Amino acid sequence: MDSGMFHMILDYINIVFLIFSIMLVLLFTGMAYLSTLNSIHYRKKNSFGDFSKVMASPISPGITIIAPAYNEALTIVENIRSLLSLQYVNYEVMVVNDGSRDDTLKKMIDAYDLVKVDKSIDPNWPCKPIKGIYKSRQRSFSRLTVIDKVNGGKSDALNTGMRLSENRYVGCIDVDCLLLPEALLHVVKAFYQRSEKRVIAVGGVIRIANSCKISGGQLEKIRLPKNWLAKFQLLEYTRSFLLGRMAWGRLDSLLIISGAFGFFDREIALAAGGYNTKTVGEDMEIVFRMRRYMHDRDLPYTVEYIPDPLCWTEVPESTKILINQRDRWARGNLETLYQHKDMFFNPRYGRLGMMSYPYWFFYEWLAPILEFFGFISILLFYYLGILNLEFFIAITLTIYTFSVMFSLYAILWEVYTYNQYTRIRDLVTLIFCALVEPFVFHPIVVWSSIRGNYKKLFKINAGWGSQVRKGFVKG
Repeated sequence: MDSGMFHMILDYINIVFLIFSIMLVLLFTGMAYLSTLNSIHYRKKNSFGDFSKVMASPISPGITIIAPAYNEALTIVENIRSLLSLQYVNYEVMVVNDGSRDDTLKKMIDAYDLVKVDKSIDPNWPCKPIKGIYKSRQRSFSRLTVIDKVNGGKSDALNTGMRLSENRYVGCIDVDCLLLPEALLHVVKAFYQRSEKRVIAVGGVIRIANSCKISGGQLEKIRLPKNWLAKFQLLEYTRSFLLGRMAWGRLDSLLIISGAFGFFDREIALAAGGYNTKTVGEDMEIVFRMRRYMHDRDLPYTVEYIPDPLCWTEVPESTKILINQRDRWARGNLETLYQHKDMFFNPRYGRLGMMSYPYWFFYEWLAPILEFFGFISILLFYYLGILNLEFFIAITLTIYTFSVMFSLYAILWEVYTYNQYTRIRDLVTLIFCALVEPFVFHPIVVWSSIRGNYKKLFKINAGWGSQVRKGFVKG
């Protein structure tokens, strides 16, 4: 290859990265604008009307909260206590012990005085076998049902709870999450506020509980995480949930509801086939299928999103566990995109096919891959002495400045809307995180994505993986 051809290829590479960077800036600027509009609209819409009396009625719609548990002995008793203290009348807490190898089941039996009850199971049961169904002998714990089953993974556990539930709505959450007492009031309100369309799912923002004070299953004091890895995740979650998902909610094109806090119309969820047990990205995949189910039948529907800080969870404080988590997210993302690839730029699915799916393809799946190989290319070009240093510095500073500004806007909008972290020191810490995140935290996320995609593309069996819980701070 002559030098002219080689430099022409380099010019094309520069143009591709320049266009991608410009599109990235425009896209996230638009997302910030849309999320701001949606947040203002949400606050106005919820500034009037008190649903608490209606939802306290015994004829209010029933909800089953399904919480899969696998080796959660450290926090299971505290978490169940939190779920049993919600401000709602007609709800059930169903904990599915998915073949835990520790003493999770024993701790629940001892703490809540559980005994095995008889219940007939369909012989054509599509989930893993159930070993026992438990109820409490104490009236104060009558809402609690514990299902003990053979290990089948999170999706199988959620399907088990969904099929055993008899309520209209099901909430699929992580058992380590703490819900605020008024959480179900907000959820049911979201299901019933849209009379012209059927609300098939409701998602919400996830807040980080690391270092927060928890007592009696209740969030007593909000604190900024002490661990730096958790601080970076707090900033990341603020951007993702308060800006990103609010923007897609404004367009009614949200394609993912976090597995830590998702509520579904049980009839539609089961009609769409429930959770896919062959993917590790079950929270994203079920929303794809439920939306496609409604689209294919030309049924009017919507997916609602709640930005209120109702759900708090523990995030990884170990780099190894974080990488395993993001590796799994990357594999789940690729699995879902591949399974629903016929939606890609398919006008039949409207905004989902023409906007949401392409976004997930280009900026959630492809962007980390381009970043990784772009970095490798930079090192190679520098070694060969052909790096256009001025162009590299200009585009790097532009993207860095924009990413910091986007993070600072997320912090600003959090202060304006919910103001969870009121100390000046906490805000200064978050600003510092925004400045250094592209160099410290973001490379870990990119590498995790590359690792997950590599495993999936080369069919390396990685499984679900596990997260070691530290437990919540009680004082």
